[in-house]
Amino acid sequence: MNWLLLVIAGLFEVGFASCLGKAKETSGNVALWWIGGFFLCLSISMYLLYLATKTLPIGTAYAVWTGVGAVGTVLVGIFIFKEPATFWRIFFIITLIGSIIGLKFVSN
Repeated sequence: MNWLLLVIAGLFEVGFASCLGKAKETSGNVALWWIGGFFLCLSISMYLLYLATKTLPIGTAYAVWTGVGAVGTVLVGIFIFKEPATFWRIFFIITLIGSIIGLKFVSN
């Protein structure tokens, strides 16, 4: 169950990074809504990370949390913000996913 909480926490990390990207593109009241979304996603992400670390090793949990967030944020950047999808970006995303899976298998 805590691994699921950790993955969900990582998805909320993607949410707060994405809200930052959208806030940067907008102004006025619209930007404030995106900043509000940032703080909401940040709070949920941190709380779920906290819950997951009650039973998972902190080093593993933090690495998986940041890994899920990094992979998700890069994918959002490619698909939503039209960032380049170069060979090397995709290659390193795949290696990061492999590392996250590896940590899952070698941790409790």
